Amino acid sequence: MNAAEKRPRRRLRNRLMLAFAGFALSVAALFGLYAVSFMYATEDAFFDSMLEQEAAAQLRRHALDGRWAEPQQAFMRVYTDPAQFPSDLVAARRSEPWRSEFAGRDGRHYHVKALRPPAPATGAWLVAEVSRQLVVRPMRDRVLQWLGWSALAVVGLAMALGAWLARRSTAPLSRLAALVDTMSPNRWPQRIAAGFPDDEVGVLARGLEAMTQRTQSFIDREQAFTRDASHELRTPLAVIRSAGERLLAEPALSAAGRAQLLHLRQSAWQLEQTVATLLTLAREAPPVRPDAPIALLPVLERVVIEQAVWLDGKPVEVEVEVPAEARIDLPQPVLHILLSNLIGNAFAHTDSGTVEIGLAGERLRIANRGRPIPAELREHLHEPFRKREGSAGLGLGLAIVQRLCERYRVDLRLDEEAGAMVVSLALAGVAAWPEGWAEGSPGTAPEASARPD
Repeated sequence: MNAAEKRPRRRLRNRLMLAFAGFALSVAALFGLYAVSFMYATEDAFFDSMLEQEAAAQLRRHALDGRWAEPQQAFMRVYTDPAQFPSDLVAARRSEPWRSEFAGRDGRHYHVKALRPPAPATGAWLVAEVSRQLVVRPMRDRVLQWLGWSALAVVGLAMALGAWLARRSTAPLSRLAALVDTMSPNRWPQRIAAGFPDDEVGVLARGLEAMTQRTQSFIDREQAFTRDASHELRTPLAVIRSAGERLLAEPALSAAGRAQLLHLRQSAWQLEQTVATLLTLAREAPPVRPDAPIALLPVLERVVIEQAVWLDGKPVEVEVEVPAEARIDLPQPVLHILLSNLIGNAFAHTDSGTVEIGLAGERLRIANRGRPIPAELREHLHEPFRKREGSAGLGLGLAIVQRLCERYRVDLRLDEEAGAMVVSLALAGVAAWPEGWAEGSPGTAPEASARPD
């Protein structure tokens, strides 16, 4: 991943600046709207006041002699019939007769007020054409332009203030993010919390430092354990194998003793491979890829013989229908672990009947009609220390199987078919190996005969 891909698409600092700018623009727009509305409202209130004064004077004059006088303002006229209104006012008033303010043609603008003398006198209408007296309309464009430039200035100031505040507020967080971005499993930063203020970022830095220290301690303990376990387990196993080979060279050894020693040497080798496989699971190093797919049947037959102890005294038959040419792209020790745990479980949990081991398409199937596994438990059997009721094991076998299948990309399924528990492995489960996986012999990842779960 290059630097451009790792860089956040929208940085926190930019978002803060945009928030300040958006807020300032909203306030400026709202202020402009209020200012323009206030100007128009003030102007309309001025004309309405003039009409009120003239209407009061007209009603007083009409009360004296029953006639309407000439208005004091030249832009006002009294009409006794709406049909006498200017033609553009008649057209505008026809659709909205309840209004008192109308826009005419050619820039004309009218204010209308009804004159209602006491009955039985006939009313009239006072009309003011105020286009020459308007103040807001002629200067509206200049006002809007001034408000626009003011809004831009306020937005610019807000962005500058937001940039300063965002830089000041996010600098510690950006420094912590850059520090975290440089972290890797083999490179832990030291004293993460040093230099951070005593605020939320400081709390985050101290928590991160405590977590990394604890993680590093855990990694150190795990590395020490795998190193010591590798040494302490392999050394006695090597001694056992060496002693067995020397005993096999004894000429006076009986045939039965020689068979037992061969079995002991084979078991020691398998245990060495098991230790190596389990230690491989504990490391980050990629698993070893076999040179070529191995024959499935020989490993399967050996595992069946090894796990047959779980069938002692039980009326159980084992049917193996696997062709000799069947191959699987797995290291032999890993395959031995998988089959030992799966076949051992099938044997241990079958009290009578048949355990069927065969191929179905590209999958190896192991089916037994033993005690059924509850559906709610079946989903969690791969978790450590999960086991069915009555199991003699520790609940680790299927957890090891699950981890191995994930590591070597083997498709593992556990199903129930017509009352039988069926576990299956894909023979082509490792067809697509990741780039960079090591080439090597199958003897790097061993096998462990766990007790059935």
